[in-house]
Amino acid sequence: MQKRVLLLIIFIYAATRCTSQTLGGNAVFNFLTQPNTAQLSALGGVNISSFGNDVGMAFHNPALLHRQMNRQVNTSFNAFVAGISHFTATTAFYLPGPDLNLGAGVQYLNYGSLVQTDASGNILGSIRPNDYMVQVMVSKKYMERFRIGATAKLIRSAYGNYRSTGIAADIGLTYTDTAAMLQATVLVKNMGTQLKAYASGGEKEELPFDIQAGISKKLANAPVQFSLTAHNLHRLNIQYKDTAFNAAEGDIRSNGLQKVFAHVVLSSQIYLSEFAELSLGYNFLRRQDLNVFGASSGLNGFTCGAGVLLRKLHIRYATGFYQQHMFHQFSLNFNFSGTPL
Repeated sequence: MQKRVLLLIIFIYAATRCTSQTLGGNAVFNFLTQPNTAQLSALGGVNISSFGNDVGMAFHNPALLHRQMNRQVNTSFNAFVAGISHFTATTAFYLPGPDLNLGAGVQYLNYGSLVQTDASGNILGSIRPNDYMVQVMVSKKYMERFRIGATAKLIRSAYGNYRSTGIAADIGLTYTDTAAMLQATVLVKNMGTQLKAYASGGEKEELPFDIQAGISKKLANAPVQFSLTAHNLHRLNIQYKDTAFNAAEGDIRSNGLQKVFAHVVLSSQIYLSEFAELSLGYNFLRRQDLNVFGASSGLNGFTCGAGVLLRKLHIRYATGFYQQHMFHQFSLNFNFSGTPL
């Protein structure tokens, strides 16, 4: 019991003592919050507790790494509007000697080709802005039902002549009760700093720090899993405010209940058979941010996806709604040793 209390104290201390942390549009390297795999995107974009054998889900929570993911590879491609594309890859290895799970991941966001001009509007050429990140992960079983994981990240961003570098770390703790088919996680994300500001001699900006907690439960008598995830738990009001926009269009996100639910993401997975699954998600904050006063809200905040689970290859697709536009994300999972997943 004393060891558990000590571990919890260390965990909380690391979260509260970290620096360079902020929210939403005020943070640098916000691409770190993008879901890296189709399954995560289909589950609302934030899920840290889902049961499964998709190594891509461990990209955002290293405590989900386990030995069954040994030599598995997840690759993903996400096509946004205006030619913006998002690529990720994740893999893992199990070391039986020290009983450790190791993982590595890369993330690359390409914004396409943009016209470069001076302050007078004269065209100087074109630039291809991009963001990318490389990370390593490790997890280890603690006692019978706990698994602790950590991630170290090297971050790089380049927008023409403006370039920035940063480092960050995640720490996660997962509790798994296989008999009750229940899994719960606490995660602290993006503890770190900007090593080099975009402008020479410029002030360093804050990273998109986040504290998350999640729980997933599989039903005993139905092929369904439900998840509830809460994010940005270190601050109550996480709604992005634009004073000029609110003055012109009206602020439709002002009551206390909306501030609470903005932290919540709900999702479910339906296992149609051994070879097929459906995923559904609802992100309250995304819906609030995308809703426009006096316009139809449509299906803002809703996401869905499907998976075809073959013996040696898992194919997943996810989509979501952004006003009148949708994104399309595809992911592949396979084991490079050729063994079944």
